[in-house]
Amino acid sequence: MEDYFVKLVFWGVISWTAAFLFIRKIFSNRSFEFCNRIVSTIHATLAVTMASISVEDWSCPVCPMASKSSTLQMQTMAVSLAYLIYDLVCCLFDDKRVNLDNTIHHLVSIVGLVAGLAYQKCGSEMVGAIWITEISSPFLHWRELLKELGYRDTGLNLTADAMAFGLQIVSAFWFYKIARMTNSGREPSISEYLIYDLVCCLFDRRVSIDNTSHHLVSIVELVAGLANQKGHHMCQYFS
Repeated sequence: MEDYFVKLVFWGVISWTAAFLFIRKIFSNRSFEFCNRIVSTIHATLAVTMASISVEDWSCPVCPMASKSSTLQMQTMAVSLAYLIYDLVCCLFDDKRVNLDNTIHHLVSIVGLVAGLAYQKCGSEMVGAIWITEISSPFLHWRELLKELGYRDTGLNLTADAMAFGLQIVSAFWFYKIARMTNSGREPSISEYLIYDLVCCLFDRRVSIDNTSHHLVSIVELVAGLANQKGHHMCQYFS
C-alpha cells in the first residue's frame, strides 16, 4: 500500500472522528446514535458519489475485472476504510450497537478493504460492493433520524422508507447480476455460509435492514472474488 493511501486512511479516521465530535457539539441534546447516523449519512453519500464517478462503463459497472485499481477506486476504498475504522470504535461506546455480529461484520469489511488497497487489484469489484451497500444507507439513516426528531408515522418518514426500499431493490438487482457471474460447483465456501446465515437472520430477532446489508456486501465481495477467476469475458453477463 502506497504511503499516500496510508496517510489518506489515517487522516480519514481523524476527519470522521472530528466530524462526529463537531456534530455532537451542535446536537448536544440528541443521542449518541443520532450524531453517529449523521456521520454515516455523510459517508454513504460521499462513498456512492465517488464510487459512481469511478465507474468506467455503466453497461458493466464491475469491469474491467481483476484489473489494477484506479486512483479514484483506491481513494474510494481508503475513505470507506477510514470510516469503518471510526465506526467500529464508535460502536464500542454505543450500548445499542455493541454486539459480536456487528464487530465481526466491521472487521470483515475492514480486512477486505485493506487487502484491496494492499494488492491494488479488483478495485472495480470492491467499489461496486461499496456502491451496492451504501446506495440506500442515507435514507435508512434518515428514517431513524426522523423518528428521533418526532416525525415517526408521518408522510416524510414514509417517503424515506419508500426511497430506502426502492434502493434496496436496486441493490438486490446488482447483487443478482454479480451472482450470475459464477456458475461453479465449488466446495462449500464462506459465501455459502453467509447466504445461509442471511436466511437464518430472517427467522431470528437479528432481522434488520442494517444486518441484511452487511451480509449482502460480504457476499458480493466474495462472489466477485470467485468470479475474477474466470477473467474479463464475464462482462458479457451485464449486456
